[in-house]
Amino acid sequence: MTTTTGTPARPLRVAIIGAGPTGFYVADHLLRNPGVAVEVDMLDRLPTPYGLVRLGVAPDHQKIKFVTNAFDKVAASPGFRFFGGVDFGKHVTLADLRAHYHQIVYCTGAQTDRRMGIPGEDLAGSHPATEFVAWYNGHPDYRDCMFDLSQESVAVVGVGNVAVDVVRILCRTPEELATTDIADYALDALRKSRVKEVYLLGRRGPAQAAFTNPEIRELGELPDADIAADPAEVELDPLSRAAVERSQDRATAKKVEILRAYARRPASGKSKRLVLRFLVSPVELIGDDAGRVAAMRLVRNELYATSTGALQPRATGRFEEIPVGLVFRSVGYRGVPLSGVPFNESWGVILNDKGRVLDPGTKEPLVGEYTAGWIKRGPTGVIGTNKPDAAETVECMFEDLARGAVLEPAHPEAAAAETLVRQRQPSFVSYNDWLKLDALEVAHGRAEGRPRVKLTSVEEILAALGR
Repeated sequence: MTTTTGTPARPLRVAIIGAGPTGFYVADHLLRNPGVAVEVDMLDRLPTPYGLVRLGVAPDHQKIKFVTNAFDKVAASPGFRFFGGVDFGKHVTLADLRAHYHQIVYCTGAQTDRRMGIPGEDLAGSHPATEFVAWYNGHPDYRDCMFDLSQESVAVVGVGNVAVDVVRILCRTPEELATTDIADYALDALRKSRVKEVYLLGRRGPAQAAFTNPEIRELGELPDADIAADPAEVELDPLSRAAVERSQDRATAKKVEILRAYARRPASGKSKRLVLRFLVSPVELIGDDAGRVAAMRLVRNELYATSTGALQPRATGRFEEIPVGLVFRSVGYRGVPLSGVPFNESWGVILNDKGRVLDPGTKEPLVGEYTAGWIKRGPTGVIGTNKPDAAETVECMFEDLARGAVLEPAHPEAAAAETLVRQRQPSFVSYNDWLKLDALEVAHGRAEGRPRVKLTSVEEILAALGR
């Protein structure tokens, strides 16, 4: 039996949970299909859209945020609605969505960090890098976090781009940060920072570091921070050298060249020092009498080839201690389970096949439920990587629609869904509301020579809308 769902008389009604880049890419692919009439409702627990583009991208990397112009075009499409401040599992349940939509797409990202799993990790002064990033970007959930920037020595564990962002923000001058959209309270705190030395720690070698060349090159251009590296640690071991030569990977070869140049660079007397370390792993955070981080115990590593040929680190039994009073871990991220949605705990993602959510018992697709982005595949790639990922999921959605495998909601009308949201969360934020907030932030920023001045609490946001 063929379905009439997807015609102008009965549009395909889709709920997207999460208003980050992936959610917008899913909406874009859905709404672009000329052969199917689609209506998209995007729900996010925060009152503002854009996810990590607003609350994760570093404030000194404004060009990356220009992608929001494309998201605004998607939001202007007929058939698109945004319900900000609506929390899935609290204001609306899975049963509610099944009663109002033909398809549901989970795009909630990787919201929590992986732990190092070492003694002392919970000492005062030890934090996930994600919390620091959310704090300086004005995330409402993290605006009240406290970081002891009176400490002179800081360690950032991990060598991905998030770790590099943290290092860079710690090493920027207040004058540089004052021209960005960093949260006002974070700027005030960083003005008083006494940080002098920052360690960036990688457990493998320079060839395996996850940061990109533009990111690591930028660290060598900081106006008030000297950069240093141990010459022995940036030299490739025989296994890494052979792997780079075999792959003819120019980007990795260039990365190693940049790091070698840093190892040769003399100090120039800048007020801060950034130290790049490789082939070291934290094994313990050592506390003082007050229960605060005072030092980090490291083990030196060496690389070995696994049965698949991958190069992995193993401890050598040689240890050292570095005095640090503040630690940020950036060793991986994972998704947070959603109420009623099958979850793969070991991978930290929703159980799925190419975006189709799977029944944990039968491993067969659940009708009408999908996922995309980091909560689908794990935290890999950059913002744009989520576009083809979203396309794969939407292709599955249209395939299932064509064979009639969609939910049969009791209340498929757009008005019914809005009535439900108004009942459960009267102070929801629409996209038109967001555009007003956006204009307000930009106007405040223009007056201060900044891209915008962010509203950082839900109360401020609702007050600005006269709620």
